[in-house]
Amino acid sequence: GSLERRRCLYLHTGRACCQMMEVLLAALILVCSSVSGGSAGGYTGLPALGGIYYYQYGGAYSGFSGADGERAQQLDQHFYLLKLPIARAAMALGGCLLVFPCVLILVGILRVPWHFPAWLLIECTLYVVIAVGTVPALYYFFHSLLSVYNSSVCKEREQLYQSKGYQGFWCSLHGAEIAAGLLGCMAAMAYLLSAGLAVRDYRTVHEQKQKPLQF
Repeated sequence: GSLERRRCLYLHTGRACCQMMEVLLAALILVCSSVSGGSAGGYTGLPALGGIYYYQYGGAYSGFSGADGERAQQLDQHFYLLKLPIARAAMALGGCLLVFPCVLILVGILRVPWHFPAWLLIECTLYVVIAVGTVPALYYFFHSLLSVYNSSVCKEREQLYQSKGYQGFWCSLHGAEIAAGLLGCMAAMAYLLSAGLAVRDYRTVHEQKQKPLQF
């Protein structure tokens, strides 16, 4: 009916479009954070599995043997455990940022801001707080990652793999982590834009509600 059409109209507003963009950015942050956490990775003893695993990886890690193989496994596990809390924190933040705009989209579809215009001011405040809070969150993310990459565990791991001719185990930020940071900056800008749109919509709703009183 007409109520359903009015609710669907919200999805065509600038605020809803911005919120859907926030959903996309949060989902990408979540994916990039999970990639950053990765697995215990590196030397996994795949040759011992034999068959398809060995040939799929081209004789994977066959350069390791004995004490070197065991040390590589230890370093991989330690390195993984060092990065795990950072990845989990980033994934938790990404999950929260994913849920938040979804809730606001539902609130908009239910036309809560029309019945309770003050909600838009609350929404604006929340957006500003989240946008400002994103800055120290990004600082903590990169500062913690760089601390892990500068650790003796990472340095020894890098040297061990390089001594066997394996590449890709450098102690530096990789693409997914850099992407997560850039997406976080984009999300912060989207939140500020949504805050401005919420204030604009508050004024619009307030004016429309005042019109009947003018007659």
